[in-house]
Amino acid sequence: MRVGLHALGIGDGARPEVIRAVATAAEKHGFARLWCGEHVVLVDAPASRYPYSADGRIAVPADADWLDPLLALTFAAAVTSRIELASGVLLLPEHNPVLVAKQAATLDVLSAGRFSLGVGVGWSAEEFAALGVPFAERGRRTEEYLAAMRALWAEDPASFTGEFTRFDAIRVNPKPLRGGRLPVVVGGNSDAALRRAATLGDGWYGFNVAAADVPARVAALADECARHGRTFDELTVAVAPSDGTPEHLPALGAAGVTELVVVGTPPPAPDAATWVAELARTWIRPEECGAPTPA
Repeated sequence: MRVGLHALGIGDGARPEVIRAVATAAEKHGFARLWCGEHVVLVDAPASRYPYSADGRIAVPADADWLDPLLALTFAAAVTSRIELASGVLLLPEHNPVLVAKQAATLDVLSAGRFSLGVGVGWSAEEFAALGVPFAERGRRTEEYLAAMRALWAEDPASFTGEFTRFDAIRVNPKPLRGGRLPVVVGGNSDAALRRAATLGDGWYGFNVAAADVPARVAALADECARHGRTFDELTVAVAPSDGTPEHLPALGAAGVTELVVVGTPPPAPDAATWVAELARTWIRPEECGAPTPA
């Protein structure tokens, strides 16, 4: 099973020297992909419930540095040559889809085809209010934006007419390097997110899911694929377990997970590369730290 690393863009992980150290060490030690998430806005006392923790609160302080993921991953692309890159996730309904299509394709070109666009609908009503985007429409907006962006990536000139966006005979270049198609990973653990992944995505990213709950979520994703005429094997399945250990890897693989994503906060630059190496020994080469090797 592939192992990815979600560690860039926040706090110490927002420092350029840390991004450089983590990215180059992750590539050296065999991590498959670097993930970077997004919030444009945080507030001190949100009324919105964070869906990825038991207490409904996000662990990141509101005053923490949080980089734009596409810019952070562009920096990571410049200091690496092989490791894949993914936004995990970009909150698509908060953005102009024409601009995101341009930015994502640009990152794909600059990284020589290593980028996957991970998207989600968002959870913070306060963030949407600050950006002037209706919170209640975010699901429909996400689905339409994905369709519009795929048209921009594949067609030249491109036209699209929808409820939230429309354009006629426009040229947006560069195009993604893989035949005018950029892989889209849909994040979120809800039934609606699984439906979007099955109908619109090339993969699913389950974040902070209890390891024991992963098989049921993956089975629900497979059911959605069957319901909408897709083969489950068409999708990549990346999961960041909230309580995972290397011993969970065989069971997760048997359930259909193709990438285990390790989530962590890197230390300052002098220790960042060592931190990545220790994670690799734990998750990619567990025999080096005395743990049993996953089957």
